[in-house]
Amino acid sequence: MPIRHRSALLSALLCVAFIVPAVAQDLPREAQIGPRPFYLVDKMKDGPLKQKLQQCTGPFHKTDFSIGHRGAALQFPEHTRESYSAAARMGAGVIECDVTFTKDRQLVCRHSQCDLHTTTNILSLPALAAKCTMPFIPADPATGRKASAKCCTSDITLAEFRTLSAKMDGFNPNATSVAEYQNGTPRWRTDLYSHSGTLMTHDESIALIRSLGAKFTPELKAPEVAMPFDGDYTQEKYASQMLRAYKDAGIPARDVFAQSFSLADILYWVRTEPEFAAQAVYLEDRYETSGLHPAKPETWKPTMAELKAQGVKILAPPIAMMLALNDKREIVPSEYAKAAKAAGLDLIGWSLERDGPLDRGGGFYHKSIKAAIDRDGDTLTVLDVLAQQVGVRGMFSDWPATTTFYASCTGMK
Repeated sequence: MPIRHRSALLSALLCVAFIVPAVAQDLPREAQIGPRPFYLVDKMKDGPLKQKLQQCTGPFHKTDFSIGHRGAALQFPEHTRESYSAAARMGAGVIECDVTFTKDRQLVCRHSQCDLHTTTNILSLPALAAKCTMPFIPADPATGRKASAKCCTSDITLAEFRTLSAKMDGFNPNATSVAEYQNGTPRWRTDLYSHSGTLMTHDESIALIRSLGAKFTPELKAPEVAMPFDGDYTQEKYASQMLRAYKDAGIPARDVFAQSFSLADILYWVRTEPEFAAQAVYLEDRYETSGLHPAKPETWKPTMAELKAQGVKILAPPIAMMLALNDKREIVPSEYAKAAKAAGLDLIGWSLERDGPLDRGGGFYHKSIKAAIDRDGDTLTVLDVLAQQVGVRGMFSDWPATTTFYASCTGMK
């Protein structure tokens, strides 16, 4: 072939490489769980569960029980290509993209519409930092003022979003410079993999997660700007746009677990997208917004039966709401969890390994059972109660290897 023809063919192939959707990645046949699950087993209290898990050496398999919370956010910058790929290698059968929008109404994966100042390098880029809702303000030790900033996806365009790099979520409230402010990763996480995290648009996440052989759990994030945004961009258009991306990509509704903390969003999908609504996930935050108490049914408004009657199929509360202690200080299902199951609601829990080491009782996610938590191995004890007694159908985890290990060792699909 003449050189000019070969050059033309090469140029054409390079162009195609940039527009063809991602193809299936060559992942190992078995899930790669690494040493952490075995470390957790070693740290468990002696008993039948520890003995059972000690005897489990694989094989370990991908499972929908294991949901990658923002990917594998314990060690990788959340909602990045690297985090999603790590979650898939650990056997996560479902991977999350929290979905928000840019100034030009394009969808991207970020946990919050306004978290760019803690999850990316935006403050290090003067031209973009100047566009932030609230540029960086240094701490002032003399007055006690803490360092602050607020940078939103809606402050910048998609093209500008693409120029950012992700970092581990965190900030230093005592910082007097941008560099100090961005150096705030919690000590129990790591910055080993956080120097060049690849941000993802929503469409890119769909292509990548499909190529990894996993299912999807996009979360429609609550806007932090007044809606309608940019004139006519309503909440309903935002909610429809998110699901339309899966239809446009040819993803069947059965592979998508759309989430929202807003019951109005779930009910909108019930009316307009019944196939997707069949496994839409209502994320529970009424403990913050309306005083819901997991032991007091009179505070559950709507009731479990009313949620079911409205079309809610899956309820997703934080771990602490589903667990309680009995008079023997044993971890047991909460009244809330038992009532949800009795009403015919499926449960998904969030988020395992999110509040750091458990040797001091854990944090928010274990607050209802703090008196029974004193070691890292209690992660698996908690997971066992959630799986076997509460009956959750899946668990979000910041380190999906742990949930994959447990599911494989206990015969879950």
